[in-house]
Amino acid sequence: MHTSALVLFSGGQDSTTCLALALSKYERVETIAFDYRQRHSVELEARLRVLEQIKLQFPQWAHKLGDDHMLDLGVLGQVSETSLTRDVAFKMESSGLPNTFVPGRNLLFLTLAAALAYRRDLQVMVTGVCETDFSGYPDCRDDTMKAMQLALSLGMDKRFLIETPLMWIDKADTWALTHTLGGQKLVELVIEHTHTCYLGDRSHRHTWGYGCGTCPACDLRKKGYEKWIRAAA
Repeated sequence: MHTSALVLFSGGQDSTTCLALALSKYERVETIAFDYRQRHSVELEARLRVLEQIKLQFPQWAHKLGDDHMLDLGVLGQVSETSLTRDVAFKMESSGLPNTFVPGRNLLFLTLAAALAYRRDLQVMVTGVCETDFSGYPDCRDDTMKAMQLALSLGMDKRFLIETPLMWIDKADTWALTHTLGGQKLVELVIEHTHTCYLGDRSHRHTWGYGCGTCPACDLRKKGYEKWIRAAA
């Protein structure tokens, strides 16, 4: 029986939903984030507000929420020529992948998360990767997660579980899951305090949250919210 988890927590919609799910399941939950010099570094500030609000608004979870960890991964920004680490326009590359793809990002995140989980004696790593509603990122696929789980468990001689609760659902279903876990109060927390926009825009407030409204991340979040609202009506 698993009793502890480490959530890869960026402060975005998906990772906040994953955090709420982990808090509903496990006795001890810690969080980890990475500063890789992302353009939308405002998410690193947003995540602290989300953690604070979860403790304030959901006292039944507050005592389960343990230490938060931030790792400096500036080296990833140094080796990544992408639109998330450089001031360039979003576009599709000749490879068929969008230039928002940061090669090796999730592989590195999970490796370092596993090292921390090993030291902190945390059994499960929870990440918000998704194969249903994604941009073709190869490091978000279910096969990649299974391979990483096996490699990390073998390489550290410790049985890890990588949990991907959003893998087979779309963004509308993610909004629905948020509501199931914490009702409208959690939905409002996600809208007001999480950050998704790739451009780091916190000046424009929409019904679904803050953002530029046009980047790929905002577009996905907006369409998912509108689909969920229609389905719930």
